[in-house]
Amino acid sequence: MYVNVFRSRKRADMDAAAYAADAARMEALARTQKGFIAYHSYKADDGETLSMSEWETEDDARAWRRHADHAMVQARGRQEYYESYTVYCCTDPVIRHFDRSQV
Repeated sequence: MYVNVFRSRKRADMDAAAYAADAARMEALARTQKGFIAYHSYKADDGETLSMSEWETEDDARAWRRHADHAMVQARGRQEYYESYTVYCCTDPVIRHFDRSQV
């Protein structure tokens, strides 16, 4: 498994409707890509967002990063949407799981 965690802050003057449309389109497209497992996004009270995508392999995640439509929206994000972001990438993460029903 390969995990990408995308931590970001949006620009105050960004076009929220355009961002939402791009984000929805990219999520739908990512879900069709080879190796896609899951995607989740969360917003903190202070405006920071945290998005996580899970992939079967690092190659699958890299292919998504290079996908032409995704690359175009990434460039738009740097120009129009994001004040800042950090990407954390992890190959073979250590996974700890708790499930109350299994205790």
